Order: sequence, then structure tokens, then C-alpha cells
Amino acid sequence: MGATETRHAALPAPMRTAVDAFAVHLAAELNRSPHTVRAYVGDVVSLLDHATRMGATTPADLDLLILRSWLARLRTTGAARTTLARRAASARTFTAWAHKAGLAETDAGQRLASPKPHRDLPTVLRADQVADLLQPPTSSPSHPDSPQAKPPATSHAAAIGTSTASPATPDAAPDAAAASAAAGASATSGATATPGATARSGATATPGATATPGATATPGASATSDVSAATPGASPIPGASAADLAASLRDHVVLELLYAAGIRVAELCGLDLHDVDRSRRLLRVFGKGARERAVPYGVPAERALEAWLRHGRPTFATPASGGALLLGAKGGRLNPTVVRRIVSRAADAAGLPRTSPHGLRHAAATHLLEGGADLRSVQELLGHASLSSTQIYTHVSIERLRTAYRQAHPRA
Repeated sequence: MGATETRHAALPAPMRTAVDAFAVHLAAELNRSPHTVRAYVGDVVSLLDHATRMGATTPADLDLLILRSWLARLRTTGAARTTLARRAASARTFTAWAHKAGLAETDAGQRLASPKPHRDLPTVLRADQVADLLQPPTSSPSHPDSPQAKPPATSHAAAIGTSTASPATPDAAPDAAAASAAAGASATSGATATPGATARSGATATPGATATPGATATPGASATSDVSAATPGASPIPGASAADLAASLRDHVVLELLYAAGIRVAELCGLDLHDVDRSRRLLRVFGKGARERAVPYGVPAERALEAWLRHGRPTFATPASGGALLLGAKGGRLNPTVVRRIVSRAADAAGLPRTSPHGLRHAAATHLLEGGADLRSVQELLGHASLSSTQIYTHVSIERLRTAYRQAHPRA
């Protein structure tokens, strides 16, 4: 039993009942994710445990003094300002719900102020560093699904059927993926993905069918070209097992999609085959709060996706795989922990600073803004509910400009 469960069990019965009802409210009425519900419930249980020590027995006993003393105690234990701000937000959400549900006469958290969190600027990979990270592999790694697996140094360029472009300079567009996203980012604001829509270009096609990237294919029609026939040397690397080849192709498409679309790791792992519209190169993504959006991706990501669907996914697929786009070695939906391991090991292999899936999201947003995309389009692309969440990337770009100014201007 964890600390939250232990504290929950020790609460007075009215408080335990209130916490359980609040969790149902978050999940069923507000459609919050299980992770968000766990975080809110953990914060509220901590608050009510503190209130109980101060003599409170029901949610109606909560007042501003209790709330402030709870935050003060957390501060003395070393909680960061961002943690205190999040916990204050949890407390306000709970007290507002308790008042609305008739469990308290007043909303005690209405006057609770949050400490203003200090937001550090994210460390962002340069465009040339991302180009190094996204080099298509030429050797076969062991499975990153296993903690003992070694990071891939390169990828199966032959199976993907593309040659690697030379690393971009900082003045160049980050890569075709980000460039196409920049060009189409504004289009996402008006793009509507039909919940039941399926990909028209063969995302669920039989292994023998393929679609030319960017071409429109009618449902059920096979494409006119075959990757193995059209691309010399598209067969697996001699000596590489089918499982190793599949893992390498999957790792490469994971990296490409994270950067090209700027999506969160949970959004990537949640993608199904019918969420990919390959004729228009769009992903249907379900973000926080189950908000749906359409996100474009570029030609390099399409090529990686084609290689994975043709040569990789069939190797891992089992009857239990369902419609999941990305699969683990055992055929289940790819786990976010494995994705983090893939990104970390790819960065290590490329000699880059330690990064994460969210680091690629930061890079995509920053490179889009540096390439001329407007802030609203980037907000829509990233799925931010508030523009203030997107504005941090403008600060990153300004900091880079200031650094370049200091280095280059004779009177800096």
C-alpha cells in the first residue's frame, strides 16, 4: 500500500467518501486521464490528512487558514514553487467541487493564492543535432523493449528506402518534417478530423500494398509501386533477424513522428492505424482532456511510417495487437517507458545531450517559430489549451537570438 492509500485509509469517513466522489467527478464528468486523477487525488488526500491533524473531520471544516498552513508545511519540506502551484490548484478544484456538491457552505479555496512558478527555459536541440538524431539506421539494434538493450547507432536506410540528408545548418529549415509542419501548421487550426474517419492511403492495407507518400489513394485500392521493387536493397540487412529489423524500423518512426508532429509521448502511443491519414499526411491525435486535433507530418516521417507498416509491424503483430499503430516486441501497444528509452539511447548513440520525447516536442515547436510559423498555429499544432503555454518557446528563440547577437555584434 502506497503513502496515498495509507493516508486515505486513515481519513475520517466523511473525508474518504468525499475523496472517492471527487475522483469519480474528475474521471467521469471532467474526462481527466487516469494520471491526472491520481495526481489530483494524491494532492487532496495530502490536504485532508493535514486538515485532520488540525482537527477537521469533514470537508466543511476546511478554511483558508488550513489551506495556507498546508502549503506552508509543504514549503518547509522543500517542495518546489511549481509543485506548490500545482497543489494549490488541486485544492481549489476540490473546494470548488465540494461547495457545488453541497459538502461545504463556502468555497474555502476561492481566495487561496498560488505561488508564481519559476519557469526554466527548456533546453532545445539545434536543427543539426536533430538531423543527427534522425539518421536512418544501417545496423540492427537489440530490442529497446528490454532494459539491457543497447542503443542503435544508426538505422536501416535500405529498408526505409531513403538517403540521409546532410545535417542542416542553424539557418536552414530544421528538416522536411518540421518544414512541412510549418507550412501546414496554420491549416491545422481549421482542419477537422472526423472521429470515425479512416486513413485513405492504406494505413490498414494488406502487407503487399503501399501508397506513394503524398499521393491520394482510393479506399481499397492498392498502390502502383512496391517498396521492395522500387527501392534497391530494400530487403533486411544480411544477418539481421526479423525482430531486430522490426525494432529498428519502429524506433526510427517513433523519433520521426515525435519531432515531425511535435506530439506528446502518450499521444504517440495512443495512435491507432485509422488515426493516420497518409494521403494528406495528417495524424488524428487525442490530447489532454480527450481534445482531438489534426496534426500534419512531413515526407521523412511518411517514409519511416511506410517502412514500419510494410516491413516492421507485421513482425510484431499478434491477434491481441488490435489497431495499435506502434507495437512492442510482444505485440502489445508500445509503452511510453519504452519510447523514452528509445529517445534516450538514440541521443546517446548520436553523441547528443540527454533528451526525452518531450525534448523533441520542444525542438519541433522552437524550430517552427524560428522558421516563421505564427504562435497561434504552433499552439494548435501542440494542442495547448492556453497560448501562455506556447509563449515559452518564443523566449527560447529570443534567447538564441540574444546569444548570437553577443557573439557576432561588434558592440554587443
